Amino acid sequence: MPEPLRPRPASRQRQHERVEIRIQSELDFSSTPYDRARPQTALVPVASLGRRCWASLIDALFLGLTCAGFLALFRSLGGEIMLDKRNAVIYLLILYLFYGLYFSLFVTLAGTTPGMQLLGLSVVRLDGYLPDTRQLLWRSFGYLLSGATLALGFIGALWDEDRFTWQDRISQTYLTSAVPLSEADCVVLPAGPSSARR
Repeated sequence: MPEPLRPRPASRQRQHERVEIRIQSELDFSSTPYDRARPQTALVPVASLGRRCWASLIDALFLGLTCAGFLALFRSLGGEIMLDKRNAVIYLLILYLFYGLYFSLFVTLAGTTPGMQLLGLSVVRLDGYLPDTRQLLWRSFGYLLSGATLALGFIGALWDEDRFTWQDRISQTYLTSAVPLSEADCVVLPAGPSSARR
C-alpha cells in the first residue's frame, strides 16, 4: 500500500538583517556652551604673572616667618630637632599643613591672602563680580592640590592660554588688579514689554 503523501512544510524564507554603520567624519564641539571657562568681561582683566609671582613670594615669606616662629617656640620649650629621613618627612608634612591652613583660612575667610592684599589683587568670578563662599572653598582646594604637586598648578599658568592656574580653573575664579564689579554696576531692565506712555 502506498504511503499517503504528506504535505511538505513550507520553507521559511530567510530574513536578512541589515546592519548600518555610520561613521561621523569629525567631532565638532564648538557649539557646546561651556567649552572652556574664561573671563567674560574686559573691564576686569586677569592680573599679570609678574604681579601674581610677587604676591606668591610675599605669601611664601609670611609662611616662612610663621614656620620659623613655631620652630623657635618649639626649641624654646625644650624640643629637639633632628635631621634624618623619618623626621624630614614629618617636617615636610608639617610645612604642607601650615601651607594648607594659610591659604585655606585667608582665601575662605578674607577672599585673598596678605600677599595679594599688599599688591592690590582680588579674587573675582569669571563675570568680574566677587565670588561666593562655595567658589572660595573650591579655590582653597585648588591651592591644596597645587601645593601637593610641588607647585605644578602654579607653573601651569605659564602655558595656559588665559594664564590661569589650577585653582583658577577649579573654582571658576581668577586674580585681578582691577576693581571688581559690584551689583550697582549692573543695569536692571524691567521685566515684560516696555510701553512708553505720554
